[in-house]
Amino acid sequence: MIPPLLSADDKALQLNLDPSIYGTFAEIGAGQEVANCFFRASASAGTVAKTISAYDMTISDVLYGKTSRYVSQDRLIDMVNYEYELLEERLKEERGDKSKFFAFSNTVRARGYKDNAECHGWMGIRYQAKPHGPSGTIVIHTRLLDRENVDQMEALGILGVNLIWAAYHHSKDLPDFVKSLVDFLAPGRVEIDMLKFLGDPFSMVDNRLCALELVRQELTPATVFMPDGEVVQPAEAFYKTPLLLLRGSFNPVTRLHLDMLEQAGKNFSTEGCSERARPYREVCEVSLSNLLRDGEIDLVSFIDRVDVLQALGKVVMISNCPEFHRVAATLRRYTSEPVGMVLSIGLLNELFKEKWSESLAGGILESFGRLFKAGVTLLVYPWKNNDNCELVTAENFHSPDHLKHLYRHFLESDRITGVSCGDSALLEMTGRDILKAAQDGEEWAQWVPEEAHAFVKTSS
Repeated sequence: MIPPLLSADDKALQLNLDPSIYGTFAEIGAGQEVANCFFRASASAGTVAKTISAYDMTISDVLYGKTSRYVSQDRLIDMVNYEYELLEERLKEERGDKSKFFAFSNTVRARGYKDNAECHGWMGIRYQAKPHGPSGTIVIHTRLLDRENVDQMEALGILGVNLIWAAYHHSKDLPDFVKSLVDFLAPGRVEIDMLKFLGDPFSMVDNRLCALELVRQELTPATVFMPDGEVVQPAEAFYKTPLLLLRGSFNPVTRLHLDMLEQAGKNFSTEGCSERARPYREVCEVSLSNLLRDGEIDLVSFIDRVDVLQALGKVVMISNCPEFHRVAATLRRYTSEPVGMVLSIGLLNELFKEKWSESLAGGILESFGRLFKAGVTLLVYPWKNNDNCELVTAENFHSPDHLKHLYRHFLESDRITGVSCGDSALLEMTGRDILKAAQDGEEWAQWVPEEAHAFVKTSS
């Protein structure tokens, strides 16, 4: 039988009644909403060693060290580490044999008076799975989507209880852990775009899989990995950054992909950037549909592809946005700088198919309206027709007859721009052709960067 779903009050009460779980709450930004859940549930003396709200910046700096950003991952880590180490120092001798200590913290920017800025925050728990055991830390970043402060506070309390419960009950099952984070939170109230497991107990956890699970369960539309393997918030990676984004399955990563980015970079205009804009970043984006095998995500292939892209110095973005206009809207949440999307003739042809805009009242016109309203430029890489050896480019591409004037408008207004091909020989083999050639023992290595050779050998 499937166990009944527990509310935040039920979870808080069960945690309070567990004599082995004991810890501290330190919350900044929206009241002590998580601690309040435990007090309301009764029997809180069994769980709560201390609660604190260090709202004053001077007091906060004295306790946790000086910082320039109070709502940040670094501040959260400082908070949980300080509170956990203080708790263990003072109570280890008295309670260490029977207690699994924890320190829960959050630092949040909630809705304020006459305030329309984005509301978000960091939340985490450092805890022991058993008495005298090593401690590990779990961190999440959340966006609070409710319009009213009181609703955000309620959502924050529920989310915090869910995180503590998941740490003690679901830490060995990632899908269950992620699913339980939003128990009794209706869709559209919160978004979770970061989940990290840190410390010795989680040394075998690949946080890229945690980020992927958030996208798979639709807790966030996208997640980002940096070239060094670090999982970061999209807002952190893309803030004030022009983006050159290449969509694909990267199965495998080919020299063609690299040439597409290189040639597109020569045509990518960063005019209109703000004075404080960063240098543009190359981003390789994979949608979830490109990771499926027999209806399930192939996790091994996913990690292998990401490893190759990161070894090549690329930022990797995983999204659940198959439509181009949805990707554009997602990127616009994180940067106001120019965005260029690099695509092949094949993908350009897909853009003009009505099936991608069936859910929109305005059909394909609305789809393009949303895409280009976001200030996106499409950079189109040529394709070679093997039947007649014709090179198909953005300039001679044949759009559907009833849309040919619309396509011509996009070209003349530089919404769509053609890019050159650095090496026409790269057009001879698709990724599928390369894998088949490797499987059949034929030549394939010249079409793939060295970093991807091992991937091709194991995939063929």
